[in-house]
Amino acid sequence: MALAEDFEAVVETLPDDWTDLELDLILSLVNAQPYSRADWHWRINVAHRFGHAAAAETVRGALTKLDREGIGGEFRVRDAQEGRAEVMQWWGRPDSIRRDFERRRSL
Repeated sequence: MALAEDFEAVVETLPDDWTDLELDLILSLVNAQPYSRADWHWRINVAHRFGHAAAAETVRGALTKLDREGIGGEFRVRDAQEGRAEVMQWWGRPDSIRRDFERRRSL
């Protein structure tokens, strides 16, 4: 199975209120033998609706590019968080912004 398809399968198993996901991505290209693990092993932080991480759509796109280039690999889910809520500072913001935020973020 391709990396992008594997990723999509993982995302589909998560509950709707998942907030972030950590993946370990291990890539291989023509059976290369790097001297350092840093050359072929990355951690990817993925955000669902908010947070300081890559959007799931962006990660899917990057994995699709790797698939198209024929770069094989695998990833493992390291951790997944769910049920956390975004915290916003409301001082000085109009009430319409608060209502719009609540409408978009309602679970």
